[in-house]
Amino acid sequence: MANIPKTQYAVQLVGPDELVLNKSKEVFNPGRHQILCRVEAVGLCFSDLKLLKQFSNHVRKSKIVSGIAPEVLKEIPSYVPGEAPTVPGHETVVRIEAVGPRVENFKPGERYLVQTDYRWLRTASSNGAFGYNFEGALAEYVLMDERVITSPQGDSMLLPVGEELSSSAIALVEPWACVEDAYVSTERTSLKTDGNMLIVADTEVTENTFQNLFSRYGRPRQITWLSEAPIPAGLELAADRATSISALTDFGYDDIIYFGSDAKVVETLFAKVALNGLLNIVLCGDKFGRDVVTTVGRVHYGGIRIVGTTGSDPAESMDVIPDTDEIRPGDKINVVGAGGPMGMMHVIRNICQGVEGVSVFASDVDDNRLATLTRIAGPLAQKNAVTYKAYNPLKDKITEAFDYTALMAPIPALVAASVPNAAERGLINIFAGIPATVTARIDLDAYIEKQLYFIGTSGSTLEDMKRMLEKAESGRLDTNLSVAAVCGLAGATNGIRAVENRSIAGKIVVYPACKDLPLVPLEKMNEKMPHVAQCLNDGLWTKEAEQKLLEMYQNS
Repeated sequence: MANIPKTQYAVQLVGPDELVLNKSKEVFNPGRHQILCRVEAVGLCFSDLKLLKQFSNHVRKSKIVSGIAPEVLKEIPSYVPGEAPTVPGHETVVRIEAVGPRVENFKPGERYLVQTDYRWLRTASSNGAFGYNFEGALAEYVLMDERVITSPQGDSMLLPVGEELSSSAIALVEPWACVEDAYVSTERTSLKTDGNMLIVADTEVTENTFQNLFSRYGRPRQITWLSEAPIPAGLELAADRATSISALTDFGYDDIIYFGSDAKVVETLFAKVALNGLLNIVLCGDKFGRDVVTTVGRVHYGGIRIVGTTGSDPAESMDVIPDTDEIRPGDKINVVGAGGPMGMMHVIRNICQGVEGVSVFASDVDDNRLATLTRIAGPLAQKNAVTYKAYNPLKDKITEAFDYTALMAPIPALVAASVPNAAERGLINIFAGIPATVTARIDLDAYIEKQLYFIGTSGSTLEDMKRMLEKAESGRLDTNLSVAAVCGLAGATNGIRAVENRSIAGKIVVYPACKDLPLVPLEKMNEKMPHVAQCLNDGLWTKEAEQKLLEMYQNS
């Protein structure tokens, strides 16, 4: 520990919308099971902004309630749930500087990509995460505990990396993995066989309705029945009768089937859908006749799904569910908010995915961001023989119906607008994290008639990270394509505000070793740092540019 300072620069979030640069934050000595890492680089993310606004109300900032012993958490000074100040930043590569005496699998000098989601460490409604209820990477040093970063299956959340790639290229594997997860995730295409089902019927249901459904899609463990109509014999399971929706358990049902067309009933049923639950709306030939207040935020953060049929058979609704969230041959894909950092990744990913016959539309209200995107995406589209069109919806009239819509901005109105703009059997990917409590008025009549399907994922899995790291290390993916600006910790607050204002097209990479470096967009690099600018490749960030930047600050 001789060469490690006692204090450091760190960006801390101390309250809602309260970011401070702490120039004397303590550098923790590693305890028995702990690892002290030096942060090489960290990317700024829109998720950092969500944490900034919500602070202790963010689902991943709350206390861990299961998955690890409370006495272990008490030993970790970097565990900061609730109102405690935290260090954001989760897209990162680190190098180990020191380890505790009981650490078995890590040694000083080793370099790692950090997987940030600790999915087995549950909070009240989500999971623990690096950069949320555990301090993250917007600091010179970060402390991790081997008992936290190791899954119950023995998988480490630190992925070893070599020296070939730049720090920025490795750090940006994490957001690319989140993009990948948004497409490769699988959907539950059956009823949850060990789950609780709720059936609400405003009309009589025939006996063979459930015989058909259960024979094709499995049977639940338990059924609750809410209806004035008699329980049909076809259930073949003893059902508990409920007296009213208000008496039902919130978030208590894995599958809810509603027979009817009363918008008010559906609006109350959303609160009853469990984590990763399914709401199946059977209109029985009727219509709602108005937009329905829908908890669109829970599609992303709660994993809920909504299906429906205009007929009387709930099995028809189940047919709508795709096996995966992947784009399909011939899809017209609309990336809304394409000029931003994550939108750029979605566009590039879908152009280069190799799916036959797709066309990619890139929508953004900022012409400058669209121009930056097109400079990168245009040649890739030509190389991959993919139709690509960038457009500003405020100026350009687009008449296409889209088979796949990916939403980059957490704006409920965009979710609502995607329904009339969707083609039959369209997938609508709510990629941007709308808070779980937020609703939107959705035309569920059109949604059901067109057989549309809302999807949404949060974060990435370890396998996503490994897959994208392999692509980066093999040269098949240059994650540096998305770098638009760099800074040190002193410029990180301005960087987060630039993410908030959407003023920079692409990712911002923070280098803690260059702690006093202000925010420098690549387009201004020649003016601000000409020696670094000489190492860019046609204006794009490179390993050589990174090395030159680090050399300048090392020698300053």
